[in-house]
Amino acid sequence: MTLALGHGGTHWAFGTFYVLLPFIARQLGLSYAEAGLLVAIYHASGFTASIGSGALIDVVGRQVMFQIVALLMGAGGLLALGMTGEFLIIGVMIVFIGAGANLWHPAAISYLSGRFPNNRGYTLSIHALGANIGDSMAPLVAGAALIWFTWQGAAMVNAVPIFAASLVVAVVLLRERSTGGAPHDRGMSIGEYVTRVKGVIRDRAVLGLCVMAAFRNMTQNGLFVFLPLYLADVVKVSPLTLGLALSALQIGGLIAAPIAGTASDRVGRRPVVVVALSASTALIVILTFIDDETIFVAGVSLLGFAMFATRPVIHSWLMDLTPPQLGGSATSLLFGTQAGLSTLTPAVGGLIADTWGLASVFYFLAGTMLVANVLVFLLPRRDPHLAAAGD
Repeated sequence: MTLALGHGGTHWAFGTFYVLLPFIARQLGLSYAEAGLLVAIYHASGFTASIGSGALIDVVGRQVMFQIVALLMGAGGLLALGMTGEFLIIGVMIVFIGAGANLWHPAAISYLSGRFPNNRGYTLSIHALGANIGDSMAPLVAGAALIWFTWQGAAMVNAVPIFAASLVVAVVLLRERSTGGAPHDRGMSIGEYVTRVKGVIRDRAVLGLCVMAAFRNMTQNGLFVFLPLYLADVVKVSPLTLGLALSALQIGGLIAAPIAGTASDRVGRRPVVVVALSASTALIVILTFIDDETIFVAGVSLLGFAMFATRPVIHSWLMDLTPPQLGGSATSLLFGTQAGLSTLTPAVGGLIADTWGLASVFYFLAGTMLVANVLVFLLPRRDPHLAAAGD
């Protein structure tokens, strides 16, 4: 639960930024493409952070230290974001937020996978649950703060919970390590690392899973960007209603993550991912035909249930395919691939919105999710988790 809290902290920072984005764009007079560029900066910084962080964690060890640093980067970036109104400085602060979020995952996921190897689906679903809580609560708090403060003030208010989460993670995990409750936090030599990581990089199942997850992530992050812009500029809802709508997307995930994670431990990762991705594709298309605001928000909640059900299952599937000593590197490969492709989503979506309108972006996002569906069926038929369970 402590790592779920920390995971929520990393998502809290960018969950806040998504709500602030329409107000930043309005104040600075940004086009949709320019607003999308700010989000692209987040994913580009995440991609850069992912390139070497997993290798560093596997070689050096010190997973707990990296988790604490990741939280402090997000909290500090959000706090500093509230102290500026300049486009360039805002972009720099987003770099810190994006790098911190992607530094967290290799350390935390490899830590949990080593700690609970026989219940990865359930354990990583609780970890994902923390992300859903952060993603759902941050828009509500930010939306409420915007009633009394400017977007800068709301950013600084929302930085406080992340600092608190970093303190809790530091105290609990460092105490656990000192008492011997944590997995052995050892590194390895560079030569040993290079020998082992070659096998992971050449594994078609691992690479295919990463690419599939990246297309799914393109859809997820595209919704984070363009759903609030659509609600603010087209539907013209209040800031609080906007926050409630984004929370509805996450509430479905709060329910789905433990169910999907537990189910994947029993029936396998592939069937759960196939069902969830197929439902997500259909729901995105259906949303484009809904005019009623209440029904639209309900549909968004159902979409969140389907879309976020896959997140812990994909992470568990990756850990099933990866040697325990290379969990950090495999996670970096996954999140690096996701961040790399997700960098395209706000830019392409912004151009589509400027040319054909915001509603057209949803068809593009349905297309990226459809690609993820196809890639699942092309993955090699291997499920090490069920094979181990049958032994």
